[in-house]
Amino acid sequence: MRNLPKWDSSSDDKINEAVYRERPMNVSQLSHIWAEVDPVVWLVTSRYGNASGGLIATFVNQASIVPDCPRIVVGLSRQHHTWGLIEASGAFALHLVDEEHVDWIWRFGLHSGRNADKLHGLDFDEGQTGSPILSEARCWLDCRVEARLNTGDRTIYLAEVVDADHRAGSPILTVQRLLQLACVAASGERRVEPR
Repeated sequence: MRNLPKWDSSSDDKINEAVYRERPMNVSQLSHIWAEVDPVVWLVTSRYGNASGGLIATFVNQASIVPDCPRIVVGLSRQHHTWGLIEASGAFALHLVDEEHVDWIWRFGLHSGRNADKLHGLDFDEGQTGSPILSEARCWLDCRVEARLNTGDRTIYLAEVVDADHRAGSPILTVQRLLQLACVAASGERRVEPR
């Protein structure tokens, strides 16, 4: 069994760097581990007052297996406009992005919502929480924040799912599939057929 360093409680909630330097991490092994996982791509939307926004996220996970108590965990960077909307409203909506709507990735993932309304021109309804629900989304969850954990540059949200919808359609995007589609688009080749 490998000897792991013990936490030094005298560090006032900071990692005791001297202890952890004793076992350097093999970064290439970590890269191999991440390559085994292909996260789903989510679109997060929120609204507070007249301001709305959205962003692309992959740090989204089911937090409960109890059907009567659905919960989700989402990690978001604090630099995003949408993060501020979630902080103010205490709510957000999650949309699974399918291959038919790959253009949403570019719309919501490449530009800041501070300077432009990312929802302009898209049909959406207001969810129970007040969050925008994209009408063409194949699957969505309307969520109310129950708890948050600030971890430096990110906030981890635990949220109750208050409403949801699922429809059949084109395959849901994963990060690897998105990269395939982006490479094809950049090369000028014909569109890759959906899986």
